Amino acid sequence: MAAVKDARRLVIKIGSALLVDRQSGALRDKWLKALAEDVARLRTRGTDVILVSSGSIALGRAALGLPSTALTLEQSQAAAAVGQIRLAGAYERALGAHDLKAAQVLVTLEDSEDRRRYLNSRATLEQLLSLGVVPIVNENDTVATDEIRYGDNDRMAAQVAVTAGADQLILLSDVDGFYSANPAQDPGARRFDVIEAITPEIEAMAGDAGSGLSKGGMKTKLMAAKTATAAGCDMVISEGSVLHPIRALEEGAACTWFLAQGDPQQKRKAWIAAMKPRGQVVVDAGAARALTSGSSLLPAGVRSVSGRFGRGDPVEVVSTDGARLGLGLTRYDAGDAGRICGLKTSEIEAALGYAARGPLIHRDDMAF
Repeated sequence: MAAVKDARRLVIKIGSALLVDRQSGALRDKWLKALAEDVARLRTRGTDVILVSSGSIALGRAALGLPSTALTLEQSQAAAAVGQIRLAGAYERALGAHDLKAAQVLVTLEDSEDRRRYLNSRATLEQLLSLGVVPIVNENDTVATDEIRYGDNDRMAAQVAVTAGADQLILLSDVDGFYSANPAQDPGARRFDVIEAITPEIEAMAGDAGSGLSKGGMKTKLMAAKTATAAGCDMVISEGSVLHPIRALEEGAACTWFLAQGDPQQKRKAWIAAMKPRGQVVVDAGAARALTSGSSLLPAGVRSVSGRFGRGDPVEVVSTDGARLGLGLTRYDAGDAGRICGLKTSEIEAALGYAARGPLIHRDDMAF
């Protein structure tokens, strides 16, 4: 059975209905402060935390005096532009009270579909977490159109969890788990404590959205669960309106856990290993030994580069005697990779004219 206390890296999704009062359109400050206390406690015990938060359009709608009825795309984008500032400021204040730094990360569907953007997003999140920052992720509603939108933050949260290599995803919802039917309409509906596999029968039980502010329903949560668990990330649906919702979950609040199908790192390695290489890098004996010990591939250990590949593309890594060592996603295109062969990291900027992006292939982006 999964438990929040076991998480090394945790993504928490927060819906508009939890963060913004439905009637007044005002931020629920007391609730946010309690959540920040939960996050601070998680960080104290060494857990990385990423928050995926709705709320910008809801906050902006109230600030601009827009109607409570459906908004046009342009109205939604204007509301998001106004609301994002308020949302980011609210998180900064709430987390800052616990000496935690917050960062705003705005994404669109394209950022996960394009490999280069995916790697950029992953690298940014990794850097922020390594610096002890709490990323606040939201869809970039100010620029995204219907064709490039996630459309709901449940699925976006799942993709963020996959991108960041999280081992747990918490969906704070207005329901306390996944039910066999809509509990508001069927008194006989039963809640599942644990779902080990998402079967066609489970999918048939999912309903539609029931909240005035939230666009997500149980169908989107199930889609999020499929994405997360397939990548090795446990997911839980829990009722989030209570103060200290994460503490309540840890203390046994009703919820439904969807169990991961494997480990996130193993899943990622398998995904990389299945790719078709677009080029090849030959490494010396010292680099080969370092790679098998779990190190990243530095340009200093590279003898030669061949093929036509861009940044983020898969390349084959071989030793000087032709032995295939593995496959990795390169941080440089073929031209730049060729120019920095054999160079120390401190020499890369002079050779390329821009600061080094670190190793040629990071160990997290390599499969052996």
